[in-house]
Amino acid sequence: MRFDIITLFPELFEPFLKSGVTRRAYESGQVTVRLWNPRDYAEGNYRRVDDRPFGGGPGMVMMAEPLMACLSAIRHDRGDTRAQAPLVLFSPIGQTLNHAAVQNWSDSQGAVLLCGRYEGIDQRFIDQEVDVHISLGDFVLSGGELVAMALLDAVARLQPGVLNDEGSHQLDSFNPALDGLLDCPHYTRPELWQGQGVPPALMSGHHAQIERWRRDQRLLLTAQLRPDLIAAARQAQRLTALDEQTLAKQNTL
Repeated sequence: MRFDIITLFPELFEPFLKSGVTRRAYESGQVTVRLWNPRDYAEGNYRRVDDRPFGGGPGMVMMAEPLMACLSAIRHDRGDTRAQAPLVLFSPIGQTLNHAAVQNWSDSQGAVLLCGRYEGIDQRFIDQEVDVHISLGDFVLSGGELVAMALLDAVARLQPGVLNDEGSHQLDSFNPALDGLLDCPHYTRPELWQGQGVPPALMSGHHAQIERWRRDQRLLLTAQLRPDLIAAARQAQRLTALDEQTLAKQNTL
């Protein structure tokens, strides 16, 4: 798959694409990333990409024309259709990125990712060209680059062979393999650390007992921190009678 990123700060992506376990996805070509600076497509000696907003107010607004020229160059270079590679704008008004959306992107041909800056982007360009809005949550960042990196990282780690253990991502929080629950706590050596031991079930060597302990911990943690996920699991009939017993015991404590 291929992601083309429109950004005024392409240098921010260089260390990201070469660091960590997800670099394997980029080095292998499973995920191709191209960086495009709209300043390269701006006219005039100053290569201006922003201007003051009509109506006044603080800040600057990214201009439509340099973005349009940059996007046209990307479309020509990709050679595919808008439907195959939609234009994604990272914006507070977008749908919050979640595991289901990441899974969909990881199964796609990719997209064109637009990283906004300043006070925003000329609305006429948004209305005409943007296909999808994505947000990380109810807060504002100085630009869309961090959101683009979050999406790329989440997609890259789902590609075959990227993680050391092929099944690692199956145990992630929100994964359907865990019925959409949060992940359970994890422990490693030493067995005793600052007076705290490892839960006996994990030391038992009994596979079924270990798996039941992990399932119970996922249920209890999710019920405590994200009861909405428990409600969703119930609605989808993903909880067993034993699961409900675990939750019922917690409610009586």
